[in-house]
Amino acid sequence: MKPVQKLRSVFAFVLLLGSSTASFSQTLKEFFSDRNTQLTYLGIDYTKNLVINDADANTADITGRLYNAMNDLVVKEQESKNYDIGRAFSRKAAINIDISAVTANNARIDPKKILSSSSADFKRLKEADIKASVEALALEGKEGIGLVFIMEGMKKYDSKGYASVWITLINMKTKEVLMTQRTEHEADGFGFRNYWVSVIRRTIGDIDWSRYKDWKKTYSR
Repeated sequence: MKPVQKLRSVFAFVLLLGSSTASFSQTLKEFFSDRNTQLTYLGIDYTKNLVINDADANTADITGRLYNAMNDLVVKEQESKNYDIGRAFSRKAAINIDISAVTANNARIDPKKILSSSSADFKRLKEADIKASVEALALEGKEGIGLVFIMEGMKKYDSKGYASVWITLINMKTKEVLMTQRTEHEADGFGFRNYWVSVIRRTIGDIDWSRYKDWKKTYSR
């Protein structure tokens, strides 16, 4: 191959590599500046969740069936107004959905360890705990920005229920936590699944109404 041809080939390869890399947003600035940037929804991680002040809870059913049922409902309801994650994050294209890593980790939760009688456990997690949960996810081969809801606690108090959850955006290739914010909401609805997953509905609504705008102002500069 002639030197000029070799140079052109190398240049073309560099352009192709650059184009391929740019197709995956890895920073918050890119994500919040470009609505075309892809978002992958990873699900609700319950591995650090505690059920607080609910001694009658069926822990085997919660870990064996209901955690999955809540995750499945959020995925199924992506077309609905209440659970539209794509709209909440102002994405022009449909979001990717892959809850396999979260599902696998949730399946390993010990039902004997999810009950608590201490209200202080409702606000016990730190950012280091969130990073540990993200590190535990099997994300090999994935790139771009991922969203995971990390549940902290489901607390019964004065006949009402409240749940705390960490909204977490990550670089899936490196597992770097790009942003995580704690929020809490009151639960509503009938039956364990609908009652507690309503907090995710309200969290998504909160993102849609105010949080996304605040994040965009902060991170797209």
